[in-house]
Parts: sequence; C-alpha cells; structure tokens
Amino acid sequence: MPGGLSGHFSFPPLEYQAIGTKLKGRGETDATSYVSCFTWICDRRRWSDGAWRTSVWFANGLDGSGSLGCRSDTSRDIVALIPDDQTLTLQGMEATHQGRILLIACGALAHEVLAIKRQNGWDHMDLQCLPANLHLYPEKITQAVTDCVHKNRDAYDTLFVLYADCGTGGLLQARCAELGVEMVPGPHCYSFFEGNAVFAERAETEFTAFYLTDFLVRQFDAFVWRPMGLDRHPELRDMYFGNYTKLVYQAQTNDAALDAKAMDCAARLGLAYERRFTGYGDLASEMARIA
Repeated sequence: MPGGLSGHFSFPPLEYQAIGTKLKGRGETDATSYVSCFTWICDRRRWSDGAWRTSVWFANGLDGSGSLGCRSDTSRDIVALIPDDQTLTLQGMEATHQGRILLIACGALAHEVLAIKRQNGWDHMDLQCLPANLHLYPEKITQAVTDCVHKNRDAYDTLFVLYADCGTGGLLQARCAELGVEMVPGPHCYSFFEGNAVFAERAETEFTAFYLTDFLVRQFDAFVWRPMGLDRHPELRDMYFGNYTKLVYQAQTNDAALDAKAMDCAARLGLAYERRFTGYGDLASEMARIA
C-alpha cells in the first residue's frame, strides 16, 4: 500500500480497493492513500474474517472525492466502504451479506442509514442501496425494489424498504404489500426527515418551498441544475422556479461547508434561504421499530 499506513492498515478484498485519486491524510498520523470511489467509516462490526482493524477515518467531501484523517484508535474496526456520491447516484451500494435484517434504501440515504446503525450498534442490519438517480425516473423505482427483494429474500430473516412513495403514485406501497415487506410511510424523504406529521402540517402553508437534504446539497448540480438544463439554458430558471419563494435546506448534520453550499444553491435559484435542522426524523424511528 502507498504511504505510511502499511504497518497497521489492511485493505479489504480487491473488489473494494480504490485507485486513482490521491488524498493527503491529516491528523495524528500524516499519511497518503489512494481512493477513488469509496469512503471508509469506522464502526464496531468487523469484516467477515474479523481481521481488519484500522486507525483511518474517511469522510466524503462536497465533491464526493472524500478526505482522509488518521487516529491511533485500533480498538475500532472497519465496517463498511461507503461509495462516494457519484457511485451512490449511478450504481448504489451492495450489501455486505452480514446480519439478519436487510435494509433496501435509496443511495441518497446511505450516509444517514449507516450513521443511525453506528449510533445504535445495530450490527444485525445490512444495507443495500439502489442508485439514487432512480429518483429522476420514479417509474423505475417499484421494479428495482421488487428485483432487490426477490434477489435477497432467502438470505435474510427480514427485509425492510427504506423508500417512501417517492413519486411512484402508490405503486411501491402496493407492491411491497404484495411482496409481504414493510416500507417507510410518507410521500418522500423530505417528509420523513422532517417527520411525516410535522411535514403534513407545514404543507398547508409551505407549498412554495423547494427542499434539499444533505445529499441533494452535495449533488445539487447532478440532480437539479443539469437535469433541468440550467447549465445550458440558465434563462429557464425563472420558468421552473418562478412560483417558488424559498429554498429549505433540511439539514441532517451540522456542517458549515454544507450550509454555505446550500445558501449558494438558493442564490443560484433566486430563492430566499432557510436552514432547518431535522436530523434523521422518522427514518431513525422506523429503523428502531424494526431493529
């Protein structure tokens, strides 16, 4: 391995080794590693052979490339490789095939779901993320979830779908009922992050708000600016957003850099800006219910 970590660091299998992007480590130990599409996080669960331990922490940067920090804490173990935002958008994230409960989620929820798992020590839960860009084609979500359920049903005791309706017009809920699997209630992630009851109450007076989550702030260009053609035709902005009055950033975390980026998103859309800390909302309580 390049850099100065080889004495106490081991990569997982080759399919998870990343190449290409050089990240300079900063922290108690200065080090250099090469990572392209994966982000390390630390947790209590081990890899299948229980042998990999690390003092390295990665956190995704706003551009999805990540940053590296080091700590001398070998009491914690590598638990997962989180693909960067581009990979979560286009490919999703494969399950590790450990645990008895499989969570089937949108790639846009990967960081939040894994954070909730870590905080609660729910090592019996595994996570499979479908590509986040399915939200650009909501008519494809129901079949993608169906295929994932059929593929994994025999490998787990319980499957739980961490999608709300997400633009499927009730089709996903009906399909989950047919398949005998539960899903998160609510119309979309904006609602369950806020709390479905609170969001429904606000909706009566907040129908001119445009919402972004942590993931969508990071991926604003990929999910908003470019799909709407605003990179090529900025004059269309007021046609699309002329009836909106404000951008509401539903913050799952407290991150000054994300706050600044969300403010910039509001300015680019010509909207007033409001930051609203939601944390994980009903996502956390639903995961607790089935844990």
